[in-house]
Amino acid sequence: MTAAYTNPIANHEPFARSSAKSREMNEHLSSAGTLRAEHSDVERWLAVEGRELMRLMFQEHLDLRAAAEKPVRVVDEKGLERTDSRSSVRGLETLFGGTDVCRLIYKAPGCDALAPLDATLNLSSDRYSHGLRETVAKEIARASFDEVVELIGDYSGAQIAKRQVEQLAVRGAHDFDAFYELYKREHQSTTDLLIISTDGKGVVMRHEDLRDATRLAAEQKTNKLETRLSPGEKTDRKRMAQVSTVYSIEPWHRTAADVLHTLRDENTESKRPRPTDKRVWASVEKHPREVIRQAFEEALRRDPDRLRRWVVLVDGEPRQLKAVKAEAKRAGVKVTIILDIVHVIEYLWMAGRALFGSSTPQAEEWVGHRLLALLTGQSGGDVARAIRGWADSRADHLDTAARKAIEKACRYLANRTRTRLMKYSDALRDGLPIATGVIEGACRYLVKDRMDRTGACWSLKGAEAVLRLRALRASGDFDEYWHFHLAREKERNHASRYAHAEIPDPLPVANRHLRRIK
Repeated sequence: MTAAYTNPIANHEPFARSSAKSREMNEHLSSAGTLRAEHSDVERWLAVEGRELMRLMFQEHLDLRAAAEKPVRVVDEKGLERTDSRSSVRGLETLFGGTDVCRLIYKAPGCDALAPLDATLNLSSDRYSHGLRETVAKEIARASFDEVVELIGDYSGAQIAKRQVEQLAVRGAHDFDAFYELYKREHQSTTDLLIISTDGKGVVMRHEDLRDATRLAAEQKTNKLETRLSPGEKTDRKRMAQVSTVYSIEPWHRTAADVLHTLRDENTESKRPRPTDKRVWASVEKHPREVIRQAFEEALRRDPDRLRRWVVLVDGEPRQLKAVKAEAKRAGVKVTIILDIVHVIEYLWMAGRALFGSSTPQAEEWVGHRLLALLTGQSGGDVARAIRGWADSRADHLDTAARKAIEKACRYLANRTRTRLMKYSDALRDGLPIATGVIEGACRYLVKDRMDRTGACWSLKGAEAVLRLRALRASGDFDEYWHFHLAREKERNHASRYAHAEIPDPLPVANRHLRRIK
């Protein structure tokens, strides 16, 4: 117990100690030595002493509440009246430092104590204040656990360990799904396109948190060498995080010339519309199919009457494509599925390098012509046949590796499932996007930049919490989420434990000033 409870409110002056501290600080700042000090020294001193002043003020505010608390009738959620009460103290670690909360607790045999003043303050179940928890939630989204511990130690009066930082991150992200299920967005224009895109990104995980197939493969395989991987061998240390995005964008009607670098004019890029109302998120815990389902549910919340044109951008991965089609059918919505043109270009370059060598002007020109054919209406099969014709004409100059690369590119382009998604001329005419730049960027800044740091090896709960908190910040929803989270915390930790979810008010009703009416 701190000194606050050995002499709680001396001489009926509830803020006597903080007032004394303030006067002491004023005297120090006015002293001859401080007047000659460098500003950095004064600034550093004020940061430390200012936090102590705020800690004292907060402590004395809590003491004032404790002195004002009155006994109340307490009935728990089982209908049991708690008649046994006593004074008790609990710690509260805040951004300013450690404080104590003195309050009445109401007990019953075999039950956890109830403290109405805790509920009024909306204290968490652990010793950490919501201000400290919010700081952890914000900073853990961009810094490592160790860095967050150091940051809090440097810039606040709180003391917290690395394990507690991870626990607070997990608790802080607890209401992520519930928030978005209830989140209401402003009315959006029905003329804008509604875009869904999804992709996967691997995260290095602890062995016990790998998916079953990956963990089994890691346990059964034997590498050729002990100290390093041989060509073609994998570490089997990653668990796939499924990344999704939903956003709106204005249709942008254009031609193949607007896409090709060699043909478009300098003003083309300035005309490009920007995504709006963008939400991005990722999950390493949920099955990829479930994340894709969430994307369609998010789109339905934005367009419940299905009045807008829905476009789904994919990279052509078979399981992803199967899940997208199944979820579109489940949602009862017609979608236009487009294969990412960037993935297609990579396969064109695979064939171009095999035919003309790596990074040659001739290869670049050849790839440009094949791309123009796709953008102006030729199918993937047509382009694949043309590539095979080029390969036949240059057969004498191709080695085995080049032939394999060309055949791989042709199989990709001629695949019947994919070629149906390559109607790029129609997409350009209708103003639809044809590239997955938004989701590729999300895979980088949402997952890779934070989760793929050197030496990082994640627990499943820790990785999921960090991804959720990063998603909230990337989508611009963190502040609204945190208000929602605090309300849910009060409901979970306090209201749900009282009869009819009604928390008795332990503080006296404020005096109301009545005005005489003549």
